[in-house]
Amino acid sequence: MRGAGGAAAHKNKAAVILAGPTASGKSALALALARRLGGTIINADAMQCYRELRIITARPSAEDEALAPHRLYGVRAAAEPANAAWWRGAALAEMEQAALPILCGGTGMYFSALVKGIADIPEPGAAARAEARGLLAALGPEALHARLDAETAAKLKPGDSQRIARAYEVLLATGKGLAWWQAQPVLRLEGWDVRMILLDPPRAALREAIATRFAAMLAGGALAEGEQFLALGLDPALPLMRAHGVPELAAYLRGAATLDEAQARAVLVTSQYTKRQMTWFRHQKLVEKPAMQIIQSRIGGFAQLSESFLNNLGNFIKQPR
Repeated sequence: MRGAGGAAAHKNKAAVILAGPTASGKSALALALARRLGGTIINADAMQCYRELRIITARPSAEDEALAPHRLYGVRAAAEPANAAWWRGAALAEMEQAALPILCGGTGMYFSALVKGIADIPEPGAAARAEARGLLAALGPEALHARLDAETAAKLKPGDSQRIARAYEVLLATGKGLAWWQAQPVLRLEGWDVRMILLDPPRAALREAIATRFAAMLAGGALAEGEQFLALGLDPALPLMRAHGVPELAAYLRGAATLDEAQARAVLVTSQYTKRQMTWFRHQKLVEKPAMQIIQSRIGGFAQLSESFLNNLGNFIKQPR
């Protein structure tokens, strides 16, 4: 959202970042805090913003969504790739409407764009987007890469079709390369007192949770959901086509793997991803330490959260800085 620098109507309004790896229990904790503190849960997961895959992306259930306000879940079509700039603008708009925004997810670049800022790149518009996608389909990523300005092209791999298409959209719409825009002063987050809760459970517990969750997804209809999604025939390079579980279930559906093999592969790939997530969060300084609380255990579910635990977190969120 161009021009949305993040200045809030009320100075130093409280906001919560609830981050952590996949399957660490973020959704359960966010729901408990939202119900206790009158908060609004705002999605900060890059895959859960798409509408087609509720089960496979582990979006909150309709029942959980009815217990507290949930925003930016399932709001985009898979054929319309989301990016950090879109999410930042949408999240800021939702934050302004919430008594207590609780930004919940594991997509580090979204949190970084919100807190550290992002270049004020104009929205290219539908015409530029359609032309870029059409050329990508007709020419391929390498040929489209060759049409970019030299500075932007040097930063992108010739086979990275989605980022190349995004860069070409910007070039078409503005006459300036994406690298030029990224070098301009960034939009800063102003007027918000951000507290961060980072879930950092032991890796063994996390891997077990991932395996348990994927089994529950299969029991809950993930295979049928995946088959219906793949039948849309979307571009394989789209982000949702690479969501954890989708490539593995696709392999099973085309006969390239057994269901057990697909399940084991999905658990392995997701576990490897959580390791990268935590490496990122540990090395990124999104907030100062007094405003961060690290929880080194997995949140098993809403019912398992004790009164004292929630009280302590509530006090941490509400205490003045």
